[in-house]
Amino acid sequence: MSMKSKLLAKTGDLLTPSAPIGAPAGDVGLGPNAKADELPAAASIALPQQSPQEAVPKFPGVVPGAGARTAPGQMLQFRGELQAKELEVAQLKLQLESHRDALPTRHLEPKTIGDSAWANRHEAAFRSAEFESLKRDIQASGGNIQPIRVRPVQRADGVAYEVVFGHRRLRACRELGLPVLAMVDAEVKDDLTLFALMDRENRERADLSPYEQGLAYKRALDAGLFPSRRRLAEALEVSHTWVSNVLTVAELPLAIIECFSSPLEIQHRHAKILGEALARDGRAVLKRAEKLRQLSTRLKPTSVVASLVASEPKSQATVVEPLKLGNTIVGKLTSKPDGSLQVDLASSASDPARREQVLKALSIWLDKAARFDRV
Repeated sequence: MSMKSKLLAKTGDLLTPSAPIGAPAGDVGLGPNAKADELPAAASIALPQQSPQEAVPKFPGVVPGAGARTAPGQMLQFRGELQAKELEVAQLKLQLESHRDALPTRHLEPKTIGDSAWANRHEAAFRSAEFESLKRDIQASGGNIQPIRVRPVQRADGVAYEVVFGHRRLRACRELGLPVLAMVDAEVKDDLTLFALMDRENRERADLSPYEQGLAYKRALDAGLFPSRRRLAEALEVSHTWVSNVLTVAELPLAIIECFSSPLEIQHRHAKILGEALARDGRAVLKRAEKLRQLSTRLKPTSVVASLVASEPKSQATVVEPLKLGNTIVGKLTSKPDGSLQVDLASSASDPARREQVLKALSIWLDKAARFDRV
């Protein structure tokens, strides 16, 4: 047997596939007019039937600086190199496939990123304990680990990107002076797509307040981005009830919203109760809101709602209060159940020298009583 025949006998089962990884074994090494049964029987165990991890090269690797001395040795060496490279290519293809739908990420300077016109974060969200905690986490990590999403824009002020979602992470990096890790999505070309992506991301994170969510929907409806609530709900794939609930919160009068410590604490149930009270007697509710807004101490949300909805109870008994001039009692004030007020002055109050002071003290009391609806 010749050397060539011996070499073919030893390497006949190591035919290198010419088709891509994953092609049928019968297609390996075939020309355009060839048939599968024209291959040697050894081709039935072609390499594509193995995973790249299992396809271990059967030829020894090349030692740097070393070369085969004979023609058969050079052929073995070449085929070993070829098989190793094909294995490497197959593995890289698998890695690339796993990232087929991934967006490229890059570190961007915060000044090159502009806020979205549809940003749904209320300014109160950037003064919360949760935001401060987020800033500490980002600072400890040297930047935001979870990337934000942006789209390319062209603006004269040097802004090259607009936020799709991730406004809090962007604000944190701005305040910390850190670059922003961002996914650049050039496919977001219109505001409808941007709004839908932003809304979906925030609902999945479940950290947007009903007021912020409702305000975003209200802004989109007012701007004509959606022709109706129904079309908005259908486009965003949310229920009509959900849209109605959050809009009820956002559409509360400003005087009522300002009664709360933060609009972010207003829930659907609060807005529903307040909305019903406004429908019954809006004037009375707004009158109570005006008084509540002036309190230096803010009440809890449930107490705010109760104060706005329930009429303040009238006194069911006669209340007598002293009328003082400094530390001296110069009379008494009697508040009766029917709301009337009786003033009784002591004889000392009739002194002409004190008359002006007594009238001033009485005026102060009446002003105080009027502010708190006590008369």
